[in-house]
Amino acid sequence: MTTCSAPGKVYLFGEHAVVYGEPAVPCAIERRARVTAEPREDGRVRVEAADLSLDGFTVTWGDGTDDHPDIDAPTPLVEAGMGYVNEAVEQARDAADAPEVGFDVTVESDIPLGAGLGSSAAVVAAGIDAGTRSLGVELPPEEIADRAYRAEYEVQDGQASRADTFCSTMGGAVRVEGADCRTIDAPELPLVVGYDGGAGDTGKLVAGVRALRDEYEFAADTVAAIGDVVREGTEVLREADPDGEADPDLLAELGRLMNFDHGLLSALGVSSRSLDAMVWAARDADAHGAKLTGAGGGGCIVALDETGGTETALDYTPGCERSFRAELATEGVRVEEP
Repeated sequence: MTTCSAPGKVYLFGEHAVVYGEPAVPCAIERRARVTAEPREDGRVRVEAADLSLDGFTVTWGDGTDDHPDIDAPTPLVEAGMGYVNEAVEQARDAADAPEVGFDVTVESDIPLGAGLGSSAAVVAAGIDAGTRSLGVELPPEEIADRAYRAEYEVQDGQASRADTFCSTMGGAVRVEGADCRTIDAPELPLVVGYDGGAGDTGKLVAGVRALRDEYEFAADTVAAIGDVVREGTEVLREADPDGEADPDLLAELGRLMNFDHGLLSALGVSSRSLDAMVWAARDADAHGAKLTGAGGGGCIVALDETGGTETALDYTPGCERSFRAELATEGVRVEEP
């Protein structure tokens, strides 16, 4: 039996545009998904996911490599969650050259499913690492990230980027542009997350942006403009002291760029009333900047604020279920005590 965990993430800049080869800068945060894997000889896979949905569920499937779970679950979101677990199992089998092995899998997560905090990437990365280690195979982080990306690519019908899975695997702040993935230095950022209790449909939101981009040249220009914001933001981060806290001038510039990014994402139709309400509450509380994080449509926003003003404002914002301060997770996927 092996337990591994991987962190969630927030995007400083770049979601959606990263799908089209533009750069993105996500940051890992100390909210983790933990996956425990124990091999079994009958080829079947049993998954207990106590925290992957509000009510939790247990699913068992398969006695061969071509089987997929028959999920009796109330929402497409949970079905997608099981798809990620299934693909993580397939990647672990392939990496360990054990196509017929089964697993008992337990998933526990501090990351709301579908809320824009990278729950699927964390589950996949931790699942691949736990599955392969339980079979006596230790993969380098770069291979875990690549295999986790392939798993998300399958579930998301070819519309995934490498950003979430690379960030969750490596930890810290990363920059992703197409297949070019690298860690970058970043100071301690005063990240505050607001959560509306809901979730967006990632596949539908990504497809909606694709349709706009294909139909309107100005929508394609909007996607490219998000890439320009990311490039500017990367240059700002390069000026920071990676071993200390960000100074107010740097935070102010990062915040302005986050505000630009949110406006561009809103123009692409991926924000929502609750997300906009939380963004404006943060800005009215004098946050340096605020934007949605992840696919949008509901879920989370991220703000920069070293004071307690944004958290207080979000706590009184209709539609905000909870807020919390998020620390940068310097460690990516790792082995945990079961």
